[in-house]
Amino acid sequence: MMDIENLVAAQRAYYASGETRELKFRKEQLRKLRAALSKWEQPLCDALWTDLHKGPEEAFLTEFGLLYGEIGEALKHLERWTLRRRKPTPLTLFPSRTYLMREPLGCSLIIAPWNYPVQLLLSPLVGAIAAGCTAILKPSPYVPAVSSLLAQMIAETFAERYIAVVLGNREVNTALLAQRFDVVFFTGSPALGKVVMAAQAKYLTPLVLELGGKSPCIVDKDADLRMAARRIAWGKCLNSGQTCIAPDYLFLHEDIKEAFIAAFQEALAALYPEGTEHSPHYVHLVRDLAFERVTGYLKDGTVVAGGRYDASTRWMEPTLLDGVSPDAPVMQEEIFGPVFPILTFRERDEVVSFVNAREKPLAFYYFGRRRHGLEMLARTTSGGACINDVIMHVANGKVPFGGVGNSGMGSYHGERSFLAFSHERTVLDTPARPDPGFRYMPYRLIGLARRMMKR
Repeated sequence: MMDIENLVAAQRAYYASGETRELKFRKEQLRKLRAALSKWEQPLCDALWTDLHKGPEEAFLTEFGLLYGEIGEALKHLERWTLRRRKPTPLTLFPSRTYLMREPLGCSLIIAPWNYPVQLLLSPLVGAIAAGCTAILKPSPYVPAVSSLLAQMIAETFAERYIAVVLGNREVNTALLAQRFDVVFFTGSPALGKVVMAAQAKYLTPLVLELGGKSPCIVDKDADLRMAARRIAWGKCLNSGQTCIAPDYLFLHEDIKEAFIAAFQEALAALYPEGTEHSPHYVHLVRDLAFERVTGYLKDGTVVAGGRYDASTRWMEPTLLDGVSPDAPVMQEEIFGPVFPILTFRERDEVVSFVNAREKPLAFYYFGRRRHGLEMLARTTSGGACINDVIMHVANGKVPFGGVGNSGMGSYHGERSFLAFSHERTVLDTPARPDPGFRYMPYRLIGLARRMMKR
């Protein structure tokens, strides 16, 4: 195992040199990252196929394309993001001026999961570089081919004292989290998010936690069923449901339940005319433990579509599960796989009550009339949401992406990635003269100050 304590010390010393703060340096490093990503894209695509059975088209759309966009956005706007900003100053502080300065937090730790192993490791890195931080990257051991290549790419591109990759299992995470960092960015499950938070609590480290949860997908009686089924089937099949914002369970209006099931099966047949088992566009489950967990959910209801699987390849067919109890195991934890439990409702109030009685999800999806969707959003909480769509809100890099409560804290993408690794520092700039006397003892002008402050 790498000498983590010395690595952190080396990065802290390098950060103290001030080189990472220079705007020119940050832009150069972003360009180096973009060039490295382009050079290593094909080997990484091959590794994604090895580890996840993820085809190159889906790899580009969900891994590389988003990263190129993030880097381009940072290069385009970095000067504006780093500008010192003049802020209004009340008359009571005359003749002072107030500024907001954005400065890097310092030495960062980025821990990424296995489901989008390239994007979820390097997208936060774009923010760290843009902000002027150093970074230690910890990829997932569950995608060994991808993680090994990422370590080689980073080592070839950056000095270890600036950006480094540390490989290993959970004992390595424990060793990393025992160190003091200036900011930690973690993507993973809520359970592991609590471990990260507890480990860094003794240092009061700022955290960005991108977690998950059970994101509901509601289909109302007035929804366009053909469109809804197509978009929902795509969202559930993307990465084989191994997506933190995948629609987790279906809430179908009683009147359209059977029609939606038929439309969903038609949508799957259109997406995969030859089926999913041997499709180059269908991802398999990541490891045996995940496969056993997800296939185990089939006993929690009645299979009305799909249900087939092959343990030797960890392939599992997209599956609709009817007759599911809200208390069943499949409804307790994030599924992270291609199983879709079905619940039904008669009134939208039932859905609102159900969602609000559980942990706040990372996403909320509603299919039906826009005004009804907006009404439901006004009465619920989630990290993000879509009306008549799924997943696609994450593709807009100009708005923040993040969770709330059990689904996370903090956000990133675009400028928010830069801010996730930055501190906004308020500066009051006061000249020596004039020097109003109302703030000084014995407070002879307190009456004037009182009147000014109560306006």
